[in-house]
Amino acid sequence: MRTSSAQRQRLLLEAEGAGQVAVEAEEEGGALWFVPDCCGVLCAAVTWLLVLFAVFVVTFVLLLPSGGSVHAAVHGLGFNGLAALALAAHLRTMLTDPGAVPRGNAARRHGTDLQLLPGQELSKCSKCCSIKPHRAHHCSICQRCIRRMDHHCPWVNNCVGERNQRFFVLFTMYVSILSGHALALCGYHFISCVRLQWTECSDFSPPVTILLMIFLCMESLLFLTFTAVMFSTQLHSICSSAAVRNSWSGDTWCRWAGLSSVFGGPPSLLWISPFAGLKLPLFPWKRPRRGGAEFSV
Repeated sequence: MRTSSAQRQRLLLEAEGAGQVAVEAEEEGGALWFVPDCCGVLCAAVTWLLVLFAVFVVTFVLLLPSGGSVHAAVHGLGFNGLAALALAAHLRTMLTDPGAVPRGNAARRHGTDLQLLPGQELSKCSKCCSIKPHRAHHCSICQRCIRRMDHHCPWVNNCVGERNQRFFVLFTMYVSILSGHALALCGYHFISCVRLQWTECSDFSPPVTILLMIFLCMESLLFLTFTAVMFSTQLHSICSSAAVRNSWSGDTWCRWAGLSSVFGGPPSLLWISPFAGLKLPLFPWKRPRRGGAEFSV
Protein backbone atom coordinates (compact mmCIF):
# COMPACT_ATOMS: atom_id res chain seq x y z
CA MET A 1 0.00 0.00 0.00
CA ARG A 2 1.47 3.33 -1.06
CA THR A 3 0.73 6.51 0.83
CA SER A 4 1.71 10.10 0.30
CA SER A 5 3.01 12.61 2.81
CA ALA A 6 -0.49 13.97 3.42
CA GLN A 7 -1.76 10.54 4.47
CA ARG A 8 1.29 9.56 6.50
CA GLN A 9 -0.03 10.78 9.87
CA ARG A 10 -3.34 8.93 9.47
CA LEU A 11 -1.50 5.71 8.60
CA LEU A 12 0.63 5.92 11.71
CA LEU A 13 -2.35 6.64 13.94
CA GLU A 14 -4.29 3.68 12.54
CA ALA A 15 -1.35 1.37 13.10
CA GLU A 16 -0.97 2.45 16.71
CA GLY A 17 -4.69 2.21 17.36
CA ALA A 18 -4.69 -1.38 16.11
CA GLY A 19 -2.71 -2.41 19.17
CA GLN A 20 0.62 -3.17 17.47
CA VAL A 21 3.36 -3.94 19.94
CA ALA A 22 6.56 -1.97 19.94
CA VAL A 23 9.52 -3.61 18.25
CA GLU A 24 12.77 -4.06 20.14
CA ALA A 25 15.37 -3.95 17.39
CA GLU A 26 18.57 -5.80 18.15
CA GLU A 27 22.02 -4.74 17.15
CA GLU A 28 23.34 -6.45 14.04
CA GLY A 29 25.10 -9.65 15.01
CA GLY A 30 23.56 -9.52 18.50
CA ALA A 31 21.55 -12.71 18.13
CA LEU A 32 21.24 -15.69 15.86
CA TRP A 33 18.47 -15.80 13.30
CA PHE A 34 16.62 -19.04 12.62
CA VAL A 35 13.50 -19.81 10.56
CA PRO A 36 11.48 -22.66 12.14
CA ASP A 37 10.29 -24.06 8.80
CA CYS A 38 10.12 -27.88 8.62
CA CYS A 39 10.74 -28.04 4.88
CA GLY A 40 13.65 -25.61 5.12
CA VAL A 41 15.26 -27.47 8.03
CA LEU A 42 14.95 -30.74 6.11
CA CYS A 43 16.48 -29.24 2.96
CA ALA A 44 19.34 -27.72 4.96
CA ALA A 45 20.01 -31.08 6.64
CA VAL A 46 20.02 -32.83 3.25
CA THR A 47 22.53 -30.26 1.97
CA TRP A 48 24.87 -31.01 4.86
CA LEU A 49 24.49 -34.78 4.40
CA LEU A 50 25.31 -34.55 0.69
CA VAL A 51 28.43 -32.47 1.34
CA LEU A 52 29.56 -34.84 4.10
CA PHE A 53 28.90 -37.81 1.81
CA ALA A 54 31.16 -36.24 -0.81
CA VAL A 55 33.85 -35.70 1.84
CA PHE A 56 33.59 -39.35 2.92
CA VAL A 57 33.84 -40.77 -0.61
CA VAL A 58 36.69 -38.50 -1.66
CA THR A 59 38.67 -39.08 1.54
CA PHE A 60 38.14 -42.79 2.21
CA VAL A 61 37.48 -44.15 -1.28
CA LEU A 62 39.47 -41.98 -3.67
CA LEU A 63 42.44 -40.63 -1.69
CA LEU A 64 43.36 -42.75 1.36
CA PRO A 65 44.00 -45.93 -0.68
CA SER A 66 46.81 -43.99 -2.39
CA GLY A 67 48.72 -44.05 0.88
CA GLY A 68 50.82 -41.09 1.98
CA SER A 69 51.41 -39.74 -1.53
CA VAL A 70 51.70 -36.04 -2.25
CA HIS A 71 48.68 -36.37 -4.57
CA ALA A 72 46.47 -37.63 -1.72
CA ALA A 73 47.75 -35.03 0.76
CA VAL A 74 47.30 -32.03 -1.54
CA HIS A 75 43.87 -32.99 -2.83
CA GLY A 76 42.72 -34.13 0.61
CA LEU A 77 43.61 -30.82 2.24
CA GLY A 78 42.17 -28.85 -0.67
CA PHE A 79 38.88 -30.76 -0.85
CA ASN A 80 38.25 -30.82 2.89
CA GLY A 81 39.18 -27.14 3.14
CA LEU A 82 36.69 -26.24 0.43
CA ALA A 83 34.02 -28.37 2.14
CA ALA A 84 34.63 -26.57 5.45
CA LEU A 85 34.34 -23.16 3.77
CA ALA A 86 31.16 -24.21 1.97
CA LEU A 87 29.52 -25.44 5.17
CA ALA A 88 30.63 -22.33 7.07
CA ALA A 89 29.10 -20.13 4.35
CA HIS A 90 25.92 -22.22 4.55
CA LEU A 91 25.70 -21.68 8.31
CA ARG A 92 26.31 -17.94 7.97
CA THR A 93 23.58 -17.72 5.32
CA MET A 94 21.10 -19.70 7.41
CA LEU A 95 21.78 -18.09 10.81
CA THR A 96 22.24 -14.45 9.71
CA ASP A 97 19.36 -12.00 9.77
CA PRO A 98 18.76 -11.34 6.05
CA GLY A 99 17.61 -7.79 6.78
CA ALA A 100 14.24 -8.19 8.48
CA VAL A 101 12.23 -5.02 8.99
CA PRO A 102 11.05 -4.68 12.62
CA ARG A 103 7.44 -5.67 13.14
CA GLY A 104 4.92 -3.04 14.07
CA ASN A 105 7.09 -0.03 13.26
CA ALA A 106 4.15 1.66 11.50
CA ALA A 107 3.15 3.43 14.71
CA ARG A 108 3.07 7.11 15.64
CA ARG A 109 5.85 6.80 18.23
CA HIS A 110 8.13 5.43 15.52
CA GLY A 111 7.18 7.92 12.84
CA THR A 112 9.89 10.40 13.76
CA ASP A 113 12.59 7.70 13.40
CA LEU A 114 11.93 7.43 9.68
CA GLN A 115 12.97 11.04 8.98
CA LEU A 116 10.79 11.33 5.87
CA LEU A 117 11.05 14.35 3.65
CA PRO A 118 7.95 16.36 2.68
CA GLY A 119 6.17 14.59 -0.15
CA GLN A 120 8.17 11.39 0.24
CA GLU A 121 6.14 8.21 -0.16
CA LEU A 122 6.26 5.14 2.02
CA SER A 123 4.90 1.61 1.91
CA LYS A 124 3.14 -0.24 4.68
CA CYS A 125 2.94 -4.02 4.81
CA SER A 126 -0.50 -5.08 5.96
CA LYS A 127 0.75 -8.53 6.97
CA CYS A 128 3.38 -7.55 9.56
CA CYS A 129 2.39 -3.89 10.05
CA SER A 130 5.81 -2.62 8.94
CA ILE A 131 6.78 0.46 6.99
CA LYS A 132 8.95 -1.02 4.26
CA PRO A 133 12.04 0.66 2.83
CA HIS A 134 12.75 0.61 -0.88
CA ARG A 135 13.14 -2.88 -2.42
CA ALA A 136 11.83 -4.64 0.69
CA HIS A 137 9.41 -7.52 0.19
CA HIS A 138 7.32 -9.64 2.52
CA CYS A 139 8.31 -13.30 2.86
CA SER A 140 5.43 -15.59 3.74
CA ILE A 141 7.81 -18.23 5.16
CA CYS A 142 9.91 -15.93 7.34
CA GLN A 143 6.74 -13.89 8.03
CA ARG A 144 8.75 -10.70 7.88
CA CYS A 145 9.53 -7.98 5.37
CA ILE A 146 13.11 -8.41 4.14
CA ARG A 147 15.28 -5.54 2.89
CA ARG A 148 16.63 -6.07 -0.63
CA MET A 149 15.08 -9.53 -0.69
CA ASP A 150 16.31 -11.67 -3.58
CA HIS A 151 14.45 -14.92 -2.89
CA HIS A 152 13.73 -17.46 -0.16
CA CYS A 153 16.01 -20.46 -0.56
CA PRO A 154 14.85 -23.66 1.19
CA TRP A 155 18.35 -25.19 0.88
CA VAL A 156 19.67 -22.60 3.34
CA ASN A 157 16.34 -22.28 5.19
CA ASN A 158 16.39 -18.51 4.95
CA CYS A 159 15.75 -15.54 2.73
CA VAL A 160 18.63 -14.12 0.72
CA GLY A 161 18.63 -10.42 1.49
CA GLU A 162 20.69 -7.39 2.37
CA ARG A 163 22.74 -8.86 5.23
CA ASN A 164 23.39 -12.44 4.10
CA GLN A 165 23.60 -12.29 0.31
CA ARG A 166 27.40 -12.28 0.44
CA PHE A 167 27.40 -15.59 2.33
CA PHE A 168 24.94 -17.12 -0.11
CA VAL A 169 27.18 -16.11 -3.02
CA LEU A 170 30.18 -17.65 -1.26
CA PHE A 171 28.21 -20.83 -0.57
CA THR A 172 27.31 -21.29 -4.24
CA MET A 173 30.88 -20.49 -5.30
CA TYR A 174 32.51 -22.97 -2.93
CA VAL A 175 30.01 -25.73 -3.70
CA SER A 176 30.51 -25.32 -7.45
CA ILE A 177 34.32 -25.51 -7.02
CA LEU A 178 33.90 -28.49 -4.68
CA SER A 179 31.70 -30.30 -7.20
CA GLY A 180 34.14 -29.72 -10.04
CA HIS A 181 36.99 -30.97 -7.86
CA ALA A 182 35.02 -34.13 -6.98
CA LEU A 183 34.28 -34.85 -10.65
CA ALA A 184 37.95 -34.46 -11.56
CA LEU A 185 39.02 -36.82 -8.73
CA CYS A 186 36.41 -39.39 -9.76
CA GLY A 187 37.66 -39.33 -13.35
CA TYR A 188 41.29 -39.70 -12.28
CA HIS A 189 40.51 -42.52 -9.84
CA PHE A 190 38.41 -44.40 -12.39
CA ILE A 191 41.26 -44.31 -14.91
CA SER A 192 43.72 -45.49 -12.24
CA CYS A 193 41.47 -48.37 -11.22
CA VAL A 194 41.04 -49.49 -14.83
CA ARG A 195 44.81 -49.53 -15.31
CA LEU A 196 45.26 -51.57 -12.10
CA GLN A 197 42.32 -53.81 -13.04
CA TRP A 198 40.55 -52.76 -9.82
CA THR A 199 43.23 -54.24 -7.59
CA GLU A 200 44.74 -52.13 -4.78
CA CYS A 201 42.89 -49.02 -5.92
CA SER A 202 40.36 -48.98 -3.07
CA ASP A 203 39.81 -50.44 0.39
CA PHE A 204 36.27 -51.30 -0.67
CA SER A 205 35.20 -54.03 -3.08
CA PRO A 206 34.99 -53.05 -6.78
CA PRO A 207 31.14 -53.06 -6.87
CA VAL A 208 30.90 -50.83 -3.79
CA THR A 209 33.60 -48.52 -5.11
CA ILE A 210 31.85 -48.16 -8.49
CA LEU A 211 28.49 -47.53 -6.79
CA LEU A 212 29.91 -44.83 -4.51
CA MET A 213 31.70 -43.16 -7.42
CA ILE A 214 28.51 -43.16 -9.52
CA PHE A 215 26.54 -41.53 -6.70
CA LEU A 216 29.28 -38.97 -6.16
CA CYS A 217 29.45 -38.13 -9.87
CA MET A 218 25.68 -37.70 -10.10
CA GLU A 219 25.62 -35.51 -6.98
CA SER A 220 28.59 -33.43 -8.13
CA LEU A 221 27.18 -32.91 -11.62
CA LEU A 222 23.82 -31.82 -10.22
CA PHE A 223 25.36 -29.51 -7.62
CA LEU A 224 27.83 -28.06 -10.12
CA THR A 225 25.08 -27.18 -12.58
CA PHE A 226 22.75 -25.69 -9.97
CA THR A 227 25.30 -23.71 -7.97
CA ALA A 228 27.22 -22.43 -11.00
CA VAL A 229 24.01 -21.06 -12.51
CA MET A 230 22.94 -19.58 -9.16
CA PHE A 231 26.38 -18.04 -8.59
CA SER A 232 26.40 -16.34 -12.00
CA THR A 233 22.79 -15.21 -11.53
CA GLN A 234 23.61 -13.65 -8.17
CA LEU A 235 26.63 -11.79 -9.56
CA HIS A 236 24.58 -10.54 -12.49
CA SER A 237 21.83 -9.38 -10.13
CA ILE A 238 24.31 -7.52 -7.92
CA CYS A 239 26.00 -5.79 -10.84
CA SER A 240 22.70 -5.00 -12.59
CA SER A 241 21.30 -3.47 -9.42
CA ALA A 242 24.33 -1.21 -9.11
CA ALA A 243 24.09 -0.25 -12.77
CA VAL A 244 20.46 0.79 -12.32
CA ARG A 245 21.32 2.93 -9.29
CA ASN A 246 24.28 4.49 -11.09
CA SER A 247 23.18 4.58 -14.72
CA TRP A 248 25.24 7.72 -15.30
CA SER A 249 28.51 5.98 -14.39
CA GLY A 250 30.69 3.58 -16.31
CA ASP A 251 29.87 -0.13 -16.32
CA THR A 252 33.15 -1.13 -14.65
CA TRP A 253 32.62 1.29 -11.77
CA CYS A 254 29.05 0.06 -11.33
CA ARG A 255 30.18 -3.56 -11.08
CA TRP A 256 32.72 -2.78 -8.36
CA ALA A 257 30.21 -0.54 -6.57
CA GLY A 258 27.65 -3.34 -6.53
CA LEU A 259 30.13 -5.93 -5.28
CA SER A 260 31.46 -3.56 -2.63
CA SER A 261 27.96 -2.85 -1.35
CA VAL A 262 27.32 -6.58 -0.87
CA PHE A 263 30.75 -7.84 0.27
CA GLY A 264 31.73 -4.66 2.09
CA GLY A 265 34.74 -2.40 1.59
CA PRO A 266 37.36 -2.49 -1.17
CA PRO A 267 38.40 -5.79 -2.80
CA SER A 268 40.35 -8.00 -0.38
CA LEU A 269 40.70 -11.59 0.75
CA LEU A 270 37.90 -10.95 3.24
CA TRP A 271 35.49 -11.04 0.31
CA ILE A 272 35.97 -14.79 -0.04
CA SER A 273 35.95 -15.57 3.68
CA PRO A 274 32.67 -16.75 5.26
CA PHE A 275 34.13 -15.83 8.67
CA ALA A 276 34.50 -12.12 7.91
CA GLY A 277 32.56 -9.97 10.39
CA LEU A 278 31.67 -12.96 12.55
CA LYS A 279 30.41 -11.95 15.98
CA LEU A 280 29.46 -14.35 18.71
CA PRO A 281 25.92 -13.82 20.05
CA LEU A 282 25.66 -11.89 23.25
CA PHE A 283 24.07 -13.37 26.31
CA PRO A 284 20.39 -12.40 26.68
CA TRP A 285 21.05 -10.29 29.76
CA LYS A 286 23.81 -8.39 27.97
CA ARG A 287 22.06 -7.90 24.68
CA PRO A 288 21.59 -4.22 23.82
CA ARG A 289 18.08 -3.24 22.84
CA ARG A 290 16.50 -0.16 21.46
CA GLY A 291 13.02 0.61 20.25
CA GLY A 292 11.79 1.85 16.93
CA ALA A 293 12.82 1.45 13.34
CA GLU A 294 16.42 0.81 12.34
CA PHE A 295 16.43 1.66 8.65
CA SER A 296 16.14 4.58 6.31
CA VAL A 297 13.67 4.89 3.45
